[in-house]
Amino acid sequence: MPLHTILIKPVSGLCNMRCDYCFYCDEMEKREVASYGMMSEDTLKNIVKKAMRQARGEICFAFQGGEPTLRGLEFFRKAVELEARFNRGGVRVLNAIQTNGLGLDEEWCRFFRDNNFLVGVSVDGTAAIHDLYRMDAAGNPTYERIKKNIDMLEAYKVEYNILTVVTAPVAEHIREIYGEYKKNGWNYQQYIACLDPMGEEPGRREYSLSAEAYGRFLTVLFRMWDKDWRRGKAPYIRQFENYIGMLMGYPPEACEQRGVCSVQCVAEADGSAYPCDFYVLDKYRLGDYNSESIQELLGTENAADFVKESRKLCEDCHNCEWYSLCRGGCRRHRVKDKESGLYKNYFCESYKAFFGQCGGRMKEIAAFMSDKKR
Repeated sequence: MPLHTILIKPVSGLCNMRCDYCFYCDEMEKREVASYGMMSEDTLKNIVKKAMRQARGEICFAFQGGEPTLRGLEFFRKAVELEARFNRGGVRVLNAIQTNGLGLDEEWCRFFRDNNFLVGVSVDGTAAIHDLYRMDAAGNPTYERIKKNIDMLEAYKVEYNILTVVTAPVAEHIREIYGEYKKNGWNYQQYIACLDPMGEEPGRREYSLSAEAYGRFLTVLFRMWDKDWRRGKAPYIRQFENYIGMLMGYPPEACEQRGVCSVQCVAEADGSAYPCDFYVLDKYRLGDYNSESIQELLGTENAADFVKESRKLCEDCHNCEWYSLCRGGCRRHRVKDKESGLYKNYFCESYKAFFGQCGGRMKEIAAFMSDKKR
């Protein structure tokens, strides 16, 4: 089956910010080569050419980091040129970039607009909360500079969304944050639970998110969202839209809600490929875009083992009334039982509390939307 999305890291983990909770910094510390530097145009060419060869109907190139804009605008112009050159089958090509927004200027905005890039900007709530953990390389706050650049994206009519990492302070202040986002007109939002360092017992860091706090966060956020939904003024919140879509019979769009991992063939700056952004580690390496086809990368033993390991959920999960919606959550949040070798999500009680309080209302919305489509 062809890959629909190719995740590309043009500058490996290099970044102009120093976020305390950065999961990729943690990954870099745990591999033999911490940073693979800047991606060459030859490697970019090999990735795009091989991605386009196997594409069917539509493909998305998603650029991540580190901070991908550090590679410079000319690199992205080259990417768009290569996409057009190797698109011999009339494939619809989408481009997306996840950025901290710190280095954007008018030239970037014009490029994004003219080439229909979807821009994800990382913001963690209000200025006070965001600046707790998201500092620049000199240790200075970044919120006001990033917000100014988001306003510039808006002025240039660039399509963008806001990605918020849910740390303990974000969870505690979600009412205030939701209000701030509404005031700013940030109508496309995504929230992802903060990751503790790999291999470390969850909940030990200042920013760590407890299961109780995350369950409360989801419930409070959903109820505010639902109140606006009833008035026809709700923002798009990816997680809730996915749950309601699943209740309507659609497959989940977000990988954490599928229950089983897929192999994404994430491309590091040197061309090496890995199954997932959360597992760009030596033991999971699949091969190299410079010397192997995507089919060969997908056919490796490491790829098969990665998917197989994600199926090892504990019996409690399979027997849970909310399994059809939760499906065990993201593998990166699962904790392995040493005796059975099976996994249970660290946020299991979070989801039970959330679905128990809000699942009924989501079913009502799903039923309403299904009737509306008939």
